[in-house]
Amino acid sequence: MPRVAGCDPGTSSLDVLILQDGTVADQARFEPDQLRADPAAPVAWLRARGPFDLIAGPSGYRLPLVRAADCTDAQLALMSLVRPDERDGVSGVGGVSAVARAFRCAGLPVVFLPVVIHLPTVPAHRKLNRIDLGTADKLCVAALAVERVSDTWTREDPICVLELGTAFTAAVVVNERGEVIDGAGGTSGPLGWKGGGAWDGEAAYLLSPLHKSDLFAGGAAAVADGEVRRAAYAESLVKTVAGLCGLYEPTDRFEKVVVSGRLFAAEPGFVESLHLTETLAPFARSEYEVVALDGLDRAWVKEAAQGAAVIADGLAGGRFKPVVDGLKLRAASGTVLDWLTHPRADEVRRWFRTA
Repeated sequence: MPRVAGCDPGTSSLDVLILQDGTVADQARFEPDQLRADPAAPVAWLRARGPFDLIAGPSGYRLPLVRAADCTDAQLALMSLVRPDERDGVSGVGGVSAVARAFRCAGLPVVFLPVVIHLPTVPAHRKLNRIDLGTADKLCVAALAVERVSDTWTREDPICVLELGTAFTAAVVVNERGEVIDGAGGTSGPLGWKGGGAWDGEAAYLLSPLHKSDLFAGGAAAVADGEVRRAAYAESLVKTVAGLCGLYEPTDRFEKVVVSGRLFAAEPGFVESLHLTETLAPFARSEYEVVALDGLDRAWVKEAAQGAAVIADGLAGGRFKPVVDGLKLRAASGTVLDWLTHPRADEVRRWFRTA
């Protein structure tokens, strides 16, 4: 059975989880200050605990599914999606771009994971003029959710995986066959704790020129009035989940709404005030099907790192292979810029050498 690892380069930390034969063997957390001081610290930690059959490296917008050693500089630029005019001053959250380069040069069996828009199971019409239908960490959380609810999921209706991050909020829909079929990413979906979610085009125009850091601003945390903050966040969740569940027959409800995210630990009082069970119950079979994501036994790192390790195990032919086979990650293709139809889209693609 394989020995694998999974990484999550989130806003608040980079977490790493090692699985041996599908069970937790080791785990670690690297804070942003640590990564800025030494972007290769996670690589050194992993190398000391090898060998590995496969490692799911730190992924963001990323590429379909590619070996880290094969990534070109142009492909690495797609990871953070930073415009050329900002590349000298923006290295990615927590130094993730430098960390990704360290993984590329590590000499370890590292792969970078796809994102929701890469997947063939998401219909083309849902991809038009979208980039963020769910980043790699949200896909990893969805993989973990599929594995963890498998014993109680009847596979008669889709599930919705709702991720409440310390920066962004996102939702991913998984159908009864275990395929991701829709998503609302953190920068194109509901209000986040730090990020403002989907942009009003007029607001974006007036605030332009926008910078990468602007995506991490304007969220619920910026609202001084606590009641307005709570109402805005809760209603944004409802609108997103309601809009997604209305698309799927036969019941137009999800069998389960699975809720996860670091916001539970970072802002427990705020999350408690949302009354998520009652708030989201109309969109699941019952209030008992609005459930918190239960992580792997003995794992304390973020759910996205756990999901990345689950995916690595499945790709290596281990215990979680059925989950990965259902997600069809190996059939992922294209780039996150393929579906832009704006007249200037080719100019953007040239920035990343994809046109």
